Order: sequence, then structure tokens, then C-alpha cells
Amino acid sequence: MFIRKTYTSEAKLIEGCMQGNRKAQQHLYEQYSGKFLVICRRYIKDHDLSEDVMIESFMKIFEKLSQYESKGSFEGWMKRIVVTQALLTLRKNQKLAMEVNLEGQAESSLPQYEASHLEVEELMGMIHSLPIGYKTVFNLYAIEGYSHAEIGELLGISPATSKSQLSRARALLKDRISLLNQKERSING
Repeated sequence: MFIRKTYTSEAKLIEGCMQGNRKAQQHLYEQYSGKFLVICRRYIKDHDLSEDVMIESFMKIFEKLSQYESKGSFEGWMKRIVVTQALLTLRKNQKLAMEVNLEGQAESSLPQYEASHLEVEELMGMIHSLPIGYKTVFNLYAIEGYSHAEIGELLGISPATSKSQLSRARALLKDRISLLNQKERSING
């Protein structure tokens, strides 16, 4: 009878991966590949390319595992590699065009909107349809939790440009949510 080896602790799993144990590597991949594919899809629209980025990310994780110092979250450490790999892919494909607006961004004068009926899938679809620069900064700031200084460093832009991109992304999302709510009111009204 085949008994599958399971790893009782994160430290043993990491140790097994560092020793090149294929079963440990497979276990780590199976445990995190779903989460990391979702992260890749936030940045890269093409499904096949996002899968490639996830696989490249795992290759980098295995390659750099000896650099993990057991300080902080192991998942967070891996997640940073995944995000960086997605951003490098965007840069390499020259699709990460950031717009710079030196003029002050006027606050949108939209009517108040209610997002209570907005489904998660609808909101994620709206985020995914943002222009790539807006979407990238929005994801890094609002979802991943990076600061504008960190985003600037990752993307090679100034923190002010990061703030501008985030402001524009939020304004576009507010517009789209407002339009959706107006449609719902007219249908239900």
C-alpha cells in the first residue's frame, strides 16, 4: 500500500524543498498554486501567460529558498516573488504603460453609490478591465498592501505617479459602479 508522505510543519516542508525532494516541492506547489494563480491573473489577462508566470514563480521560489530567513510569513515571502514575477513579465512585454498627470486630480462629482448589491465577481471584473497601469497599481496598493514608495520601486515610477494611478483607478471604478447602480434602479424602478 502506498503511503503519501505529508509534511507536519512548514519548516520540514521548506527543508525538504531545499534538499531537492520532489515530493516536498510537489506538496508546496499543490498547497499554493491555486492562490498564486489568482494573484497572477490579477495582473495578467491572458490565462496561459498567467499560468506560465505562476510556474516561473515557483521555479524562482525553489531557487531562492535558501534566502528565506524564517522571519515573517513564508507565504508572504513567496507571494512577493509571485507579484514581482508578474510585474517583470508585464515589463518584459512592454504592456505596463503608466500615464503621468502632473495636474491635480479633481475629485469625481459622482452621486453617492451603493455597492451593497455588487457581487465580488462583478467588482473583480471591473478591476480586471481597468487599463493595465491603473489595475496594476490598484492591485498592489488595495489588494496586496504595498505602499506607494514600494510600488514606485517595483514599477520604476515615482510614488506620486503611483498615487495618481490609484486615484484614477478609483475614479473609474466609482464611475462604473455608479453606472451599474443607475441601470439597476432603472430596471427595478
